[in-house]
Amino acid sequence: MPLEISPERRTELIGRLKGAFLEEFDDSLSDFRAEALLDLVLKAVGPAVYNQAIKDAQAFMQSRLDDLDGEVSVYDD
Repeated sequence: MPLEISPERRTELIGRLKGAFLEEFDDSLSDFRAEALLDLVLKAVGPAVYNQAIKDAQAFMQSRLDDLDGEVSVYDD
């Protein structure tokens, strides 16, 4: 499933790619090439980054739940 980003975020990322390319390689990217590069990166790297973020969030939430188990005590009547 392809990652979807908002048009505003897409415009921002294209601008950042163009700026980074100019700074790192001393060359400019057209909007068309920057969009193509963004699509390539999202397709090639996006799913791995997304999956890692989900794993990190799950581990964080699990650690909070584990802490909660230590804080909660059961009272017997």
